[in-house]
Order: sequence, then C-alpha cells, then structure tokens
Amino acid sequence: MALKIIFMGTPDFAVSILKSIFKSNNKILEVYTQPPKKKNRGQKILSSPVHKCADELNLKTRFPNSLESDNELDHFKSLNPDVVLVVAYGKILPKKLLNLGKVMFINLHASLLPRWRGAAPIQRAIMNMDKETGVSVMKIVEKLDAGPVMLKSKIKITKESNFIDISKQMADVGASLVIKALDLIKKNKANFVDQDEREATYAKKIDKSESKIDWNEKASKIIAKINSLNPNPGCWFKFFGSRIKIIKAKEIKITGNPGVVLDDELTIGCSENAIQILEIQKEGKKKVSSKEFLKGNKLQKGLSLF
Repeated sequence: MALKIIFMGTPDFAVSILKSIFKSNNKILEVYTQPPKKKNRGQKILSSPVHKCADELNLKTRFPNSLESDNELDHFKSLNPDVVLVVAYGKILPKKLLNLGKVMFINLHASLLPRWRGAAPIQRAIMNMDKETGVSVMKIVEKLDAGPVMLKSKIKITKESNFIDISKQMADVGASLVIKALDLIKKNKANFVDQDEREATYAKKIDKSESKIDWNEKASKIIAKINSLNPNPGCWFKFFGSRIKIIKAKEIKITGNPGVVLDDELTIGCSENAIQILEIQKEGKKKVSSKEFLKGNKLQKGLSLF
C-alpha cells in the first residue's frame, strides 16, 4: 500500500530526495516550500529549487508565509497524509500541526544526530574539522532536531571536502535512506531510538562576519573555513579596498608572519603553517586560478593582507 506523503523542503539538497519519493511506490499529496523571493530589487521572482522541481514533476505546491493560521491547519488536515517528510524546509513546524492525529512527521537531517542539530550542520562539521558526518532520519518533536532517530548513514570528511561535495553526497545517500525509512514505516517496522542529550552539539546559522579570514588562525582552520563556506557566503580578505574571495586553497608547511605574502605563488602566512591560494575571485569578477589572478594583480612578496 502506498503511503500518502506531504513533502516539505526548499534548497537543492532536498531536490534529489523529492525525486526519489516521486519515483517510489508512494503518493505525494502536495509539496510545501519557501515562498518565491525577489532578486535585484524586485526585477525578478525566483522560486526555490524544490518549487521548480515540483513544477517539473506536475506536483501541487504550496508556499505559505506562515503555518500558524487556522486556514493552513485546516488545509493540512484536508490532505489527510500518512507521513509528512521535512528536508531543509526552513520553517519550524508549530505544535498544533505536530499534534495532528495519526500523522507521522519525520525529518532528514544533514548530520549524525545528536551532533550538529540546527541550521548549518554541514558547514559546522567541515569548519570543525570533523572526520565524518552523515544524514539522520528522525521523528520531529517540538525541540529542535531532538526527536528519536530511526536511521543514520555516515559520510567521510577529508581535508579537501567542501560544502558542495558533502551536500551532493548527503543528497544521494539521503535519497536512498528516505525510501528505506518509508518502507519500514509502511511495514510497521520503524524503530526510533532516543538521542543522547549529553552528546548534543548545535550548528548555529552562519553569520556573515565569520566569512572574513583571520590570518592569526592556523592554516588548517582557515582551509576548513574556506571549504565550509564555499560557495556562499565564501571566505574573503581585503586587497586595496576590494573583497577577494578564496575559492580553493591548500595548506603549506612553511613558516611566515600571519597575513604576509610569502612568495610569488600566493602563499600567505598563518599562525601555524601557511595557505597557498589555488582559486580566487575578485569582487564583481569571475573566479580564476591564482596564476590568472596574479597576471593583473600584484601581490608582491612581503605585502601584508591585514
């Protein structure tokens, strides 16, 4: 018997999960996503990646500004779902929604819970130089990402891993994990295990102030931050009044003063070791290799980037 599902998601990360459910032996009643946003001072309206995907699949979409109204609650009830699956939706579900009768609310979260509950689990795992991360299927409760966990799947994090790489891996792993979870629910074999609150950590939302590079940090930490914040908001430093975003870099085991250009290959000193910039983007320009960048911009040896 097919499960009747309401899907709630917004970014690219959720698209492959939506597609996997669409291809499965289950019925998607409706797709909830964030409202379209205006870009460039209102000149263009942009729908979310999930909204675009739902349109391509001819699925009904809904994008309320709030889920608190009685009208929204009544509409939700009228759909009569078996399962509500949330994947990076971007809104917290109100208590009165979670208390609906026989509906099971589950969430695919981008971490190995209880580690990195919250808004930016992928970024925080990379930034913290964790050796692994993963995805978890959990039951939704009022407390943020604190519900009992049904399934988990691990993903390795290397020194080269960035946000885009890990997101793609998580989306692929999550797509198959969700189908497994739905099959277990369908067969009444779902087993939810409470999280250990003593092991809980929180992945707070990324603040733009975090994206400025502090050359007084260790090279390894700066590399981790560059990888975690690529592509948005990206890590940057100031060069003659312009923001320069570092797209890709590697750690070099040499010693030099923090923030000082150490050679002609864009190697910058840090508090421990140094980083060599491989790919870079000047404000308002396209990203280029460091060699291309140096053809038109002189970052001479000995220059301080503070």
